[in-house]
Amino acid sequence: MNWPIILQDPTMHKDTQIRFTLPLWLLLSVFLSACSTIETDPTAGWTAKDFYDEARSSLDAGEFQTAINNLETLEARFPFDPYAKQAQLDVAYAYYKFEEPESALSAIERFMRLHPRDPHIDYAYYLKGLVNFNRGVGFLDDWFPRDVARHDATIMQQSYNDFSSLVRLYPNSHYAGDAHQRMVFLRNKMAQKEIEIAEFYIERETWLSAINRAKTVIERYQDSIWSHRALEIMAEGYKQLGLKDLATDAERVLSLNRPDSNRDLPLPDKEPAAPPAVASNRAG
Repeated sequence: MNWPIILQDPTMHKDTQIRFTLPLWLLLSVFLSACSTIETDPTAGWTAKDFYDEARSSLDAGEFQTAINNLETLEARFPFDPYAKQAQLDVAYAYYKFEEPESALSAIERFMRLHPRDPHIDYAYYLKGLVNFNRGVGFLDDWFPRDVARHDATIMQQSYNDFSSLVRLYPNSHYAGDAHQRMVFLRNKMAQKEIEIAEFYIERETWLSAINRAKTVIERYQDSIWSHRALEIMAEGYKQLGLKDLATDAERVLSLNRPDSNRDLPLPDKEPAAPPAVASNRAG
């Protein structure tokens, strides 16, 4: 059986038509071939739990991009399911592990905005501090490690503030101890950065600039291991500028402070715990 196909050229007279026929079996084969190329979604029948379980398996296997895709799809399809709330926090952790800090911070801030009274909000503060703690660290650092003091001071300060908020708001948090350890580490590294800049000025005999950097260490990072060196710089700088009274005061304070012989602080553990269970009423 043939199927008539009629084409009409708009430039032709209305009674002028081109008529030809195609076998019906050919039309059917083209139709069926087109249908076979349409891909079916293998997750079409998945529940929120299915997506979450698959995402957790991907996280455990280090397949962070797959985990991110499943977590974001979970929230899009089941926005009111308890697992969606869990996915909002887990996706922030997945972005952190996938080394996409901006996306991780965006996910964290969104969770904090939507769930400010969540029982696990302390973890969000902790994870935010961790993301900033590791910002600026690239894959080359695995091969050519840099001192943390050489990282962006603004980012170090932001991380310190994040951990400080956690410790202040949730002193009994499971993460407060590690956050405090990282605060001590960051405070010393920020002080070290100021000292290194002061040493740079000393080499060029720019004494006032060196003194100002050292004063920053005393005023902002008084408990750091670099306080003694800061006082030494101030005493020497005042002498070089002929400010005897200030030099004497700096030396007097210096005599009351012992230098810290151990300035090689260990880097806190880089591997944080995975997000705690946020969803309280999970579907079977």
